This record gives sequence, C-alpha cells and structure tokens, in this order.
Amino acid sequence: MLTLPAFAGAEVLSGQSRLAQPVTWVHVSEIADAARFLSGGEVLLSTGSPLTSLNDVEAEAYLRSLAEGGAHGLILELVRDLRDPPPALLGAARLYDFPLIVFRKEVSFAALTRAAHARILRPPADASEPSLAPLLDALNETGRSLGFMQAHLGALLALPPRPRATLLSTLGALLDHNFNMAQSARQLGVRRQTIYYRLEQLRAMLGDLDSPRRQLGLQLALEIARGEASAGGEG
Repeated sequence: MLTLPAFAGAEVLSGQSRLAQPVTWVHVSEIADAARFLSGGEVLLSTGSPLTSLNDVEAEAYLRSLAEGGAHGLILELVRDLRDPPPALLGAARLYDFPLIVFRKEVSFAALTRAAHARILRPPADASEPSLAPLLDALNETGRSLGFMQAHLGALLALPPRPRATLLSTLGALLDHNFNMAQSARQLGVRRQTIYYRLEQLRAMLGDLDSPRRQLGLQLALEIARGEASAGGEG
C-alpha cells in the first residue's frame, strides 16, 4: 500500500518488520475508542485530533487497543492538531512493533482510501478463474457424470439437434454472465429480446434457474455435455 503514488511522502516511525501484513481496509477515524469497531487487518487514518486530549497513560492505552484489536497500522497527518506524535504513543508503537506512519504535509484522506481500496480489491496478478475440473473428475471417476447430466439437462437433451444446440448455448451464456441479458446477447450475437424469449423456454423446461446450487449443477452438466459432444465428434 505504501508503494502507491498516493502514499508518497509517508514516513514509517515504527513497526517496519510488520509492513508486509495484509491490509483488509482503510478507515478514517477521529475517535479515541476506534478499536471497538475493528474486525482485523484495518489501517486507520487520523489527523490526530483524538490524541490531543489524552495523557501519556491514555495515549499508550489507545495504541495498545489498536494493536490488540487487530489493526495493522495507524497513519497520522501531522498538520493540524499535532505536529509530532505524542512520545507515549510512539513508545507504545515501538513496544508493540506496531506500524505507526505519519505524513508531515497535508494529504487527501479521500485519495488515500480510494487508492488503497482499489489495490485491496484488485485480484492478484496470478489469479485464475476457479476451475470445475475437480468436480467433473469426481463425477467421471465415480461413473455418475452421464446420470448427472441427464438429471439437470434431460429436457434439453431430448430436443432435436438445432433447438437443443440453441438453448444449450443460451444457457451457457446466461450462466457465464450471471444472467446479464445484454452481455449474453452480445456473446451470442442476438437481440436481448431473443434472450428473454429463450430464457422463458429454459425456465419452462428446466424449472428453477435462480438458486446458486441449481446454477452450479447446470454449469457442471453443461461441461459434461460439451465433453460428450467433443468425444462424439472425435469418434
């Protein structure tokens, strides 16, 4: 997070050995009992206003509460209410090896949180789409793949080749795009109204298409059907 351009100028005063901890979220907090809102992994942003009225014991207790509450860092903007972190706070941060980070110039908290959250929510570079292969392998190895396919798609598989192919491809597109009509229509090269019409046919033949469990079953069955079609073509 600290390598992002928005965080240029940040100065790490303590907790250097713990900077590799994952950050779950970044919150702006100007209250002394922020720890009670923590769920773990957060970094707090503050102008330091809650610290100005604390004595040394209270400042140490504030930092301890953040560390014990699961926070992974405190960032202070030392411009308005504070020019330096209270010595008791800094001492406690070093005692707990807690990341205490400061900006000695005015910064935009909105820009910091926006940049941090964009990085937190970005999928890892090596992330790949979850695979159904283990489930398909299990069905094949236990000899249940064809029965599973028939149980989920039997009504479609009984159709003549042309309508069967049309509805199977439509069902696949709908599942791939979470039933987004516009995206499904673009993938298939048809009008949205056509997708709505075909969806009504699919509901009439297959029943419930809304539950996540049902959709997973249909996705698996489609994969099996594609495998069977491919094997048939090779034969």
